[in-house]
Amino acid sequence: MNKPVNCRYFYGDYFRGKNKEECRLLAANPTNAHPWKRSYCDACPVPEILIASNSRDLALEATVVKRFLRGQVQVTFAVCTKHMEELADPRFCPKCAEEQRRSAGGGA
Repeated sequence: MNKPVNCRYFYGDYFRGKNKEECRLLAANPTNAHPWKRSYCDACPVPEILIASNSRDLALEATVVKRFLRGQVQVTFAVCTKHMEELADPRFCPKCAEEQRRSAGGGA
């Protein structure tokens, strides 16, 4: 049995016997060569990135890569949409950190 998925990109439609599930993050990537499987969600880094990131305006792009005969989700692109800055580490936006530091410090 699969564990529940707590991710903003996971979509499940179970109305009237339907059993449609998909990852809308991977579905939005036209270059993704591998079809999505529910098992990818169990080891997906995206929910943890969304929780740990200091940017609340984070946009991600991901793809499935084959590692050790298994598919894994890998984040390929991250941008802070508030500052329109591409992030090397999706968990940290330097401009959001500066804003948070200023607001916590009370100004200048």
